[in-house]
Amino acid sequence: MAKDKQSFEEDLKRLQKIVEELAEGKLTLGESLKKYEEGVKLAQGCSQALSDAQRKVELLMKKEGKSSLEEFDEKGIKGD
Repeated sequence: MAKDKQSFEEDLKRLQKIVEELAEGKLTLGESLKKYEEGVKLAQGCSQALSDAQRKVELLMKKEGKSSLEEFDEKGIKGD
């Protein structure tokens, strides 16, 4: 799947659909392997996109003079 034609959100949605299809257990072994292979590729692409976004945020923060990222949890930035 070409990254310029498909967004992170679309890839993630497709990955979720594949997981659901595999979990149902209705696919043949061949179909399951094909879906699994597609899912692995999508997961790798999503992981790379997240890593790229993190590096971009870190670069932007450096430009603003902030040398470190705050630790973040589900409720927001720790220490707030």
